[in-house]
Order: sequence, then C-alpha cells, then structure tokens
Amino acid sequence: MKAWHFTGTGKPLEWVELPDPTPADDQVLIDVTGCGLCHTDVGVLDDEGWLETLAGLPIVMGHEVAGRITAVGKDVTDWHVGDRVGVCPTTPAGAPGFTYNGGFAEKMTVAAGALVAIPDEVSFALGATATDAGMTAYHAIMTTGGLQPGMKLGVIGLGGLGQIGVRAAVLKGADVYVAEINKDIWPMATELGAKEVSGSIMDFADKKLDLIVDLAGFGTTTAEAIEAIGRGGRVVQVGMGKLEATVSTKAMILKKVTLVGSNGGTREDIAGLYELFASGELDPVTTEISLEDIPEGLDKLRRGQVTGRLVACPTP
Repeated sequence: MKAWHFTGTGKPLEWVELPDPTPADDQVLIDVTGCGLCHTDVGVLDDEGWLETLAGLPIVMGHEVAGRITAVGKDVTDWHVGDRVGVCPTTPAGAPGFTYNGGFAEKMTVAAGALVAIPDEVSFALGATATDAGMTAYHAIMTTGGLQPGMKLGVIGLGGLGQIGVRAAVLKGADVYVAEINKDIWPMATELGAKEVSGSIMDFADKKLDLIVDLAGFGTTTAEAIEAIGRGGRVVQVGMGKLEATVSTKAMILKKVTLVGSNGGTREDIAGLYELFASGELDPVTTEISLEDIPEGLDKLRRGQVTGRLVACPTP
C-alpha cells in the first residue's frame, strides 16, 4: 500500500510503499476513505517538541480517520467487513498517527474498541472531520460546557472547530454569539444561525453570556472571555494559540466565573455529531483532496489558506 512516512522534524513526508497491514485478534483492517488534515499535523512536522508524543519513527501520520472495514481479527464480534466507521483518537488504543500508524495511507489497522459507526447518510469526509475537530468542539460545548437549550453561548474562533460547534449549539437551542477577527467569514456565522458576529467577545459583554468557549486561545481571547462572561458563567478553554494568558482574578472572583480546560472528547461525542450530520442540519465545509496531495494540503494549512476542514479521501 502507499503511505506518507514522517521521519523527523523539519523533513518532508516520504511517499513509501508498505506491506498491507494485518489486523491483530482485537483489531480490524480498514480501507482509509477519509483522513482530515489538522494544524496539529503541521506542528508535528515543524516543532521537535511533538516528537515525545510519537510511539517512534518512522510513522504514518493522520489522526482524523474514517474508513470501511475489509478484515476483522478473530476476537472481533461487533464489527463486520463492509461496515463504515470512524476512529476515535482518545480511547485506550491511543491516537492514530501518534501511537500507531495513522490515516495518511491507503489502509490501516485499529483496535475495534476505537470504532464509531458512520450512518449511511454521512459522507466519509464528514465522518473523518467528526473524529477530531468536530469531537473537540462538540465535547467542549456540550459536555464540558454543559450547554442547555435557551443558554447564551459565546464562541471565539470560527475555523474548522468553530463552524461545527456553532451550528451544533444552534441546533441544540442556544443563542450563539460569535467572535471572529476575519471579517471575510462573518457571513458564515449568520448562515450557521448565530445571533450576532463581531471581532471581539467583549462586544457581547452586555448579553450576560452563560457560557463562552474559546477555540482560539491567544491569551487575550482568554482574558477577554473572563471579562465578557455573565455573572456565574463558565469559560471553556480549548484553543492553544498561545500557551499562557494573563487574566483578571478580580473579574473571576467578583463574577464567580468558572474557567475550565477541555481537550478531545469521546466516542459518544462523535456518535452525537454523526446524528446531527445525518439529519442534514449540520453540514460543515470540507474540501477533499487526494492522498498524493497531502503535503501540498499541509503547506496550505501552514499558510492559513484553508477554509473549513481539508480531508484526504484515498479510496472511493
């Protein structure tokens, strides 16, 4: 099979021919039909700090994976050849592309316990998107944030995560206010059902927001979220644009603000997203490319030239 090998920081991915993998007793073999490209992948390529997160080198990257099962191990009873599945990267099996060879390839093996069924109504591109970007946003808003119908939600950042999170929250009955510095994509916020969009979350301080989810995380965004949240509100930190922030402890204490971090999600979060995708009411922007074009796609991500989610779809 064809695959892209990561061999070291600052080195280009290598296009290699590998033997087709064989599933262990508790694994399945899938033909990769969709694999999302993520800013994390760019980080792995460019920053040696990511090396400690990898099982070893070389490794096939790609952690947002969807596929069709083509073989099952002898102990696997709940999944069958032909099943359409997404791969959850947060189970005990570990994350594809980090713990084991991932989806920048034609085929991969994965533990059956990491699988989530993709409804027939959901494309493989969307199936892949839900496994990281979608799951992370959904988990932050619904699970960590505790969103309930009628709540006022502020979302900072309308990228690949933001567009999914905003629409999901609207469908769950929330009033959503979006802070996004790129005015070119403000119309998208309105199309997704947001009440208002502006350049800063501070512009919504008078709304007495119940919940703010910061998907950008550039330090100032975190500080502004604490200033803008309503009394007794919750701020959920997801983005890591900057690794430190200076915040007002005065605002946190006097307004009784809860600040929590959120990272990743669960198989249940992915399944919840698949239900929304299948309904047709949540249809995030994706751009499909070929397996061969993954390095070029990662370069576009690096340059900030991608809207929505970029997905490599090696197999029809």
